[in-house]
Amino acid sequence: MNGRSPTPTPSWVFRLSWLNPVLLLIGVALVLSPLIVVLVTSFTPAAIADSTATWTLENYRLAWERGNFWLAFANSTLVAIAVTAIQIFTSALAGYALARLQFPGRQTILLIVLATLVIPFQLLVIPIFLVLKWGHLINTYGALILPTAVNGFGIFLMRQFFQTIPIELEEAATLDGANRWQILWRVMLPLSRPALVTLFLFTFIGEWNDLFKPLVFTTRPELRTVQLALAEFQEQFTNDWSLLMAAVIIATIPVVVLFLFGQRQFIRGIAATGIKN
Repeated sequence: MNGRSPTPTPSWVFRLSWLNPVLLLIGVALVLSPLIVVLVTSFTPAAIADSTATWTLENYRLAWERGNFWLAFANSTLVAIAVTAIQIFTSALAGYALARLQFPGRQTILLIVLATLVIPFQLLVIPIFLVLKWGHLINTYGALILPTAVNGFGIFLMRQFFQTIPIELEEAATLDGANRWQILWRVMLPLSRPALVTLFLFTFIGEWNDLFKPLVFTTRPELRTVQLALAEFQEQFTNDWSLLMAAVIIATIPVVVLFLFGQRQFIRGIAATGIKN
């Protein structure tokens, strides 16, 4: 020990210590204020001028019935689960190959995968539409599932996470007689749960909120998804804000609940994927 007393903290630091919580509260208020307005409006009776009116759940019942959301929920759930399952499968295979296998052109393939991330889906809609039409898939569930069954982001995410797993685990499994498939399914994937949950959330929420594909590739009413039903509902009840906000809450609840259940794994997956290039 040198015997010198610690340098005193400037007094202005203590005076400004309250600033961070205040700024955080202001930021939270700015972010949540639109959501609060939507939530409050959804419980407000249509006859707001009536001083005796109280908050009610009637808007939700009317929105569910008039918007025919039960069919839209079924379609969106089917499409989102199918796309998510296929993306997890393809991303795990491609990500593992790019992370661990040594073959000519691996870096070139990785660059091509990354290049697909900067191409908007809207630029590809015409060739995709022609391919779907050639395959007689327009106005089918295939038109809602196949165009996004493989995703460059998912491949890159899994590749980055696989590289954070010590290679010694694979070497130990190889010594025990495991082949590449067994290593992937019994060693790598169980250790990659945070990345898998992250990919699941990104994909499911993206598909649930997608309006473009059902709007372009389908015209049959029985294939309506939640977002398409919500858009049609908005056209019918433009002036009924209480009913419209109730429909918005109905369409939002599933993804909010899903995110709340998977947020811990989601944060771990995002944090880990940037550790190693």
